[in-house]
Parts: sequence; C-alpha cells; structure tokens
Amino acid sequence: MSTKELTIGAVMAAFVFLATFVPKIPIPLGYAHLGDAAIFLAVIFFGRRVGIASGVIGSALADLIGGFPIWIVPTIFIKAAMAETFYRLREKFFVALIAACLVMTLGYTFAGAFLYGSLALGLASTPGLLVESAVNILATILLKAALKTKI
Repeated sequence: MSTKELTIGAVMAAFVFLATFVPKIPIPLGYAHLGDAAIFLAVIFFGRRVGIASGVIGSALADLIGGFPIWIVPTIFIKAAMAETFYRLREKFFVALIAACLVMTLGYTFAGAFLYGSLALGLASTPGLLVESAVNILATILLKAALKTKI
C-alpha cells in the first residue's frame, strides 16, 4: 500500500468504526448501524484494498470496544467477504449491494450458530440482520448520490 492508500485506509477505518459504533437506529428486532454503508462507500470511492482493510479494521474495533470480542474473528472474515463481493459485482450496483448484504447475513447467521452452539440461535438473528442490510443499502444509495454531487 502506498502512503496515500494507507492514510485514506486509516481515515476510512475510523469512519467505519464510528458508523458501526455510534448510530443506533431502532428497528423491530433491536437496532441497526451504518457500518456496512461506510464499507461500501470505501470500496466505491477508494477501491478494493482500502474498502476491505477499512471494513475489517473498523468493524473489528467496534466489536472490541463495544464489548463483543468473541465476534472479532468472524467479523474479520465476514466483512472481508462482504467488501470483496461488493467490489466484484460493483458494475451492477444494486445487485452488488444485495449480494454483499446476503454474504454478511449468512456469515453472521452461521457464525452465531457456531459460537452459540445452536443453529436455531444463529437463525434467530437473521431477520434483524436483513433489516439492518436494508438500512445500509438505503444509506449507501443516498450517501453515494449525495457525495457524487459534492466531489
């Protein structure tokens, strides 16, 4: 990574962390955050490497500081796969968002099943993850449109 990429990656990791850790948007099954939208924006504006690195680091830090260290390892793999999926399908923007969010939802569903020793417990989180995905898809679409007019 170049110095420029490293600097942008660090700023975007901080942005992903803040977007994950700070906003708590009420949804029927708990709350949603905007961390995935921040990861998608990192991929859109700065490319694959910055998107993956900032998504992994920012999300893992949110797990650590948020009191969920058990989720750090699954988060690293899930957010990397989510960002990679979005990057590979980015030419079909809406399809890319949906596919990446499905990767995230399935990843956390199966990670929850493994961590808690029960598929039922893993599946219990799926509806909330899908609503959170919808929130992040909407936020990404709105923020991308708003930022494109400003850049």
